[in-house]
Amino acid sequence: MSFPSLHIHAGRLPLVLLSQLLLLFPLSCTLHRHHAMSDFKIPFESNPNQTLTYEETIACYEKMAAAHPGMFQLKTAGMTDAGLPLHVAVVSHNGEFDPMKIRQSGRRILLINNGIHPGEPEGIDATVMLLRDLLNDPARQKVLEHLAIVVIPVYNIDGCLNRNSYTRANQDGPESYGFRGNARNYDLNRDFVKCDSYNARSFNQIFQTWMPDVFVDNHTSNGADYQYTMTLIATQHNKLEAPLGDFLQKTMKPYLYAEMASRGWEMIPYVDGPGDTPDQGISDFCDYGRYSTGYAAMWNTIGFMPETHMLKPFADRVHSTRAFMETVIRFIDENAAELRIAREAAWKLTREKKEFVLDWKADLTHIDSLEFKGYTAKYKPSDVSGLPRLWYDRNEPYTKKIPYYNQFVPSLSVKKPLAYIIPKAWEPVVQRLELNGVAMKRLSQDVELEVENYRLGEFQTRNAWEGHYFHYGLKVETQTAKRRFHAGDYVVFCDQPANRYLLETLEPQAPDSWFAWNFFDPVLMQKEYFSAYVFEDLAAQFLKENPDVKAELEKKKAADATFAADASAQLDWVYRHSPWYEPSHRVYPVARLMKEAKLPF
Repeated sequence: MSFPSLHIHAGRLPLVLLSQLLLLFPLSCTLHRHHAMSDFKIPFESNPNQTLTYEETIACYEKMAAAHPGMFQLKTAGMTDAGLPLHVAVVSHNGEFDPMKIRQSGRRILLINNGIHPGEPEGIDATVMLLRDLLNDPARQKVLEHLAIVVIPVYNIDGCLNRNSYTRANQDGPESYGFRGNARNYDLNRDFVKCDSYNARSFNQIFQTWMPDVFVDNHTSNGADYQYTMTLIATQHNKLEAPLGDFLQKTMKPYLYAEMASRGWEMIPYVDGPGDTPDQGISDFCDYGRYSTGYAAMWNTIGFMPETHMLKPFADRVHSTRAFMETVIRFIDENAAELRIAREAAWKLTREKKEFVLDWKADLTHIDSLEFKGYTAKYKPSDVSGLPRLWYDRNEPYTKKIPYYNQFVPSLSVKKPLAYIIPKAWEPVVQRLELNGVAMKRLSQDVELEVENYRLGEFQTRNAWEGHYFHYGLKVETQTAKRRFHAGDYVVFCDQPANRYLLETLEPQAPDSWFAWNFFDPVLMQKEYFSAYVFEDLAAQFLKENPDVKAELEKKKAADATFAADASAQLDWVYRHSPWYEPSHRVYPVARLMKEAKLPF
């Protein structure tokens, strides 16, 4: 694969030449003459409306790795759509950088992701300063006795290289920044399950390698105006296995909110709700697997998406992001044992429970309240259209109680099968299972098995969304039948840590299933049909030989006048009830094995 050239200020240089220049010049990681190699300053510290470029960011990480080889490791891990590899940095105690040995030692793992939306770059700068100061201060390093910190310096490299000053029209700084879409214009925070991008495929593997206890994905918000610099999306606690969800809701979140307030960065849950303005209430965010925190929840990882407010100065957004990460680190350090216990209990439930929730909805009957510091929402004539427009009057701040909807209830559940059987032809699905370390076996010879099949019914489609025609609201009909499978087909037993991931992707009615993302669309199309003038005679003979079908047809005609007046519809109905109708049409290819069977492996 060829490598695109990279931006350095106004010019462009080949990657090979760039790498040579990085060895000669420290870019904007300015070194102080009498300090250690990693004791540098970044542009933000001289001009608080500046953010690091991609090249400058990696140069900073390379300097930290060179200065602290026994505590800091920087490696590449997988490719991106830009043709450049992702970097992964690890800060660890006593030079131990093996994830399995770190977990065996009892330490917890924190994964930090930056630059998924490079126009929201606070995390990039905040993390460089956080790690630099940690590495240079032995007192700060005490936290490493209880955790290791893993960082993706810039996830959307593609978007970070696409630097501009205009695409974040609503945002207060920095002067220039990256673009939300990646090299193929994907929003990577919709790609964690479908994995269209190389970025997401690499992330899946990184996540499975480190299997973090806590995940932080740094962002900036859009939306209403209010007094807070920092808002927070946390994994919806009802969606986690109860031991972990309770730990998040009752122990971790209260700590984070209190600590951030004590540091001068009072937080509020992410401002999203049922009304047009925040005073009408805030609802927790239902983070499906397409999103980073939703993907993390599939693996019993507590996820946080800190969302700094777009209208606050860039300097405040950087400092509050750093404060949040430091607060999470302190919490893990002080509660490492309790976090381990809660997560182990959650894993046990994931492996053993018989029924899984596929979708959730807000419980609007359960209303809490929270104190909210906002600005009065008003309307005035628009200078553009002359029609009423919303604005927030900063001369009228308020503090008042508002409704808070933070309880979700199941809206769709399913009993897990003993195993799923995936025909080998559906290789794109198998590849994604492999990226996530799913245990699979392959049949060694053909076999006929009694299984549950889904017949795909009605659904709706959202057109042209993230490279797909997204399906939702699917109705399925379950049918039990004998079905022949072939040597090489995959058997995936549902007795493994991946259970939740398996059900949320392989159950077609799940909101972020691979059916929803079009992986199985070919089965929706008929490949054969009939010529009416020929099939008329076959249909008549078929009805004569099958009086039960004939009686069902007459019953439908009697109940439906429109159908009774439509000869084509009646002929099609007979075709669909005849042996000539193709058996694979609208039958979901992945089968559910519900009882023990002797399988050849």
